[in-house]
Amino acid sequence: MPSKSKKYYDANPKAKAKKLAYDKKYQASAKQKANRASRNAARKKLGLKKGNPLDASHKVALSSGGSNAKSNLKAEARSKNRGRK
Repeated sequence: MPSKSKKYYDANPKAKAKKLAYDKKYQASAKQKANRASRNAARKKLGLKKGNPLDASHKVALSSGGSNAKSNLKAEARSKNRGRK
């Protein structure tokens, strides 16, 4: 079942184009490139290939002084990892 936002953007091409332009600019920033590289490195250390439904979860969050060391990583279901604040 499509989400409400997908339905909205599918029905409003001008809004969809504006959002895509914003997302492209946001993802091109140096900070987001570094974040993406860090996430990819963590997935690689755990051996999680493209299409794997698991996320690389940090036992100690990076914002709390954690690292991408393999001892600080664990494979976890996406819903559980992304649902935590």
